[in-house]
Amino acid sequence: MKSLYRSALCCVLLLMSCNKEKDTENLPACITQKIEAIKTETVRNPPAKIYRYSYQNKTVFFIPQYCCDVFSELYNENCTLICHPDGGITGMGDGKCSDFFTERKEERLVWEDKR
Repeated sequence: MKSLYRSALCCVLLLMSCNKEKDTENLPACITQKIEAIKTETVRNPPAKIYRYSYQNKTVFFIPQYCCDVFSELYNENCTLICHPDGGITGMGDGKCSDFFTERKEERLVWEDKR
C-alpha cells in the first residue's frame, strides 16, 4: 500500500512540474529578457508577474503595474509594445487599449517572481 501512495505522489509531483514548464515554454525572446531583467531588480511588492492573454484574436503578454504611477505594459507576440492598459498618473493607462480588461480572454500566468 505504501508503494501505491508513493507512486501516486510521484505522479502528482511530476504532473505539477510539467504544468509549470508549459507556462514558460515558447515565450518570445523579449519576454524572457524582461523576466531576466526583473530578476536583477529589487523584489517588487506586489511580486512581478507576466500573463499571456488572447486579445483582439492575438496572443499578448501583460506585465501589471507594480507601484504608484508606473504604467503596466502590453506586448504582442513580436515584442512590440501595444499600449499601457492601466497605471500612470491617472491610473487609466495611456488610453490606447482602454478595452483590454473587458475584452481579454484565456488568462494564463506565465511567470511570477517568487524571490
